[in-house]
Amino acid sequence: RAALAMLAQGSATGPTRGARVGVRGSMFRLARAVSVATPRRLSRGGFSRSLAPARAEGDAPAVPKRPHVDGRRQFSDIPDGMETVERVVTDEKIAAFRASIANELMLAPLTKGGNLPFRRLCVDLGCNVTVSEMVFARYALKRNPVELARLRRHESEKTFGVQIATNQIAEGVNAGRLAFESGADFLDLNCGCPIHETWKRGLGAKLLKKPAKLERLVRGIADGVPLPLTVKIRLGAGASEAPAAALAEACENAGAAAVIIHGRTKEQRYTRAANWNLIGEIREARAIPVVGNGDILTWYEHKNRVEQSGAFATMTGRGALIKPWIFKEKIDGAEWDPTPEARVGVYLTLCGYFKEHFRADELGKKRYMEFMPWHFGFFCRYRPLPETVYGGMAREHPLLQTRLGVVESAAIAAAEARHLLPLDRLLRVELEECHARLSEALWDADQDVGRAVELFQAMTTDGSLERWEAEERAERARSQDPDASLGAGDTIRG
Repeated sequence: RAALAMLAQGSATGPTRGARVGVRGSMFRLARAVSVATPRRLSRGGFSRSLAPARAEGDAPAVPKRPHVDGRRQFSDIPDGMETVERVVTDEKIAAFRASIANELMLAPLTKGGNLPFRRLCVDLGCNVTVSEMVFARYALKRNPVELARLRRHESEKTFGVQIATNQIAEGVNAGRLAFESGADFLDLNCGCPIHETWKRGLGAKLLKKPAKLERLVRGIADGVPLPLTVKIRLGAGASEAPAAALAEACENAGAAAVIIHGRTKEQRYTRAANWNLIGEIREARAIPVVGNGDILTWYEHKNRVEQSGAFATMTGRGALIKPWIFKEKIDGAEWDPTPEARVGVYLTLCGYFKEHFRADELGKKRYMEFMPWHFGFFCRYRPLPETVYGGMAREHPLLQTRLGVVESAAIAAAEARHLLPLDRLLRVELEECHARLSEALWDADQDVGRAVELFQAMTTDGSLERWEAEERAERARSQDPDASLGAGDTIRG
């Protein structure tokens, strides 16, 4: 019956060689030609495909396919980076930007740490120049909500920059325009991130391998964005520091508004002291502002590094994570050694900013707990480091790279053992369990400093503090390197 139906419905559109039709499991070939009702045409590859049937009158109109958006080709006026063209940003805007960062201690771009609530806290404590977390330009252009959230600026931030990671001119220009629309004062190109996730994508420190290619990239982005462009580099992509001078020269030739130099190579990560002498040599050779970055934990280290290198400005990352009041110290020109209660107040302020940012509900608390215990992993490293005691040592070797067993001399350690308050001991515990408990207590205190101190004090009397300290002693005894530096080995991008 199926075969007869095919014969009856055939048309003159074209014959076939034959067709097989199954009848009760057997097969037979039709002797006569069978016409195929659906017209066919050859595609590019030589294969035939059916043409779509015409829409019947009265049918609902077809839903149009959403247009594909390629952020790399969103604009038609993207420079190619081969030669300088008339720039979008004005010389006056670049001059104003340079004046805004002169002699400043800037907050470095820090993945996870450079969140908006923490930047607000640093501004409260005297920071005048802040930079966002690193933004992957490609994902921002695809409207990824996480990347777009990193473009947000708080109204309290005086000079705010957005750092992007890209290796394509058009991508960088389009992301820079997004940053401009979000209220940024400048754009920073990440050429220093050492982590493998960024390196394998050809981003971050991978860009340092070819200075000529980096120059084309910087020129193309600088020409096409309406913001001053800074470039954050390391001294090299490998273990050698030799490429640093050529990299800084490439950034200057390409028209960067400033170059920010992290005084270590990609391979050195954070394990060696930053080379401020080399930063000074580059500063002498270059005409554009050079911002020095690396190993600044105290106000007098900022002063020493400026004197040593002649840097136009300095930048700190881990120093701010350990003690956000480093900006206040730089302004005052003196150390601020807050009491344990005062430090609880600082941390409670950060908690309040997280509540505003994420909202004070269950979902907001869940997001808060992804960040606050991480911050306590740095807050617990705070130690008072008066210049009268540590100033000479800091000139010889940065305190961030100095082991705690060296920094805290035996006499000071013995004195602290006698006089250190239980609350101060609690704030020095390095265990994640403790950091989670402290974060929970801050959330429950509901912006009441007295209540927060009470909740913290309860952990010093219920046996928790003694248990945590015993666990830390046991862990140090098992470790081959019981002394730890104040900030070495941190996986921080930027």
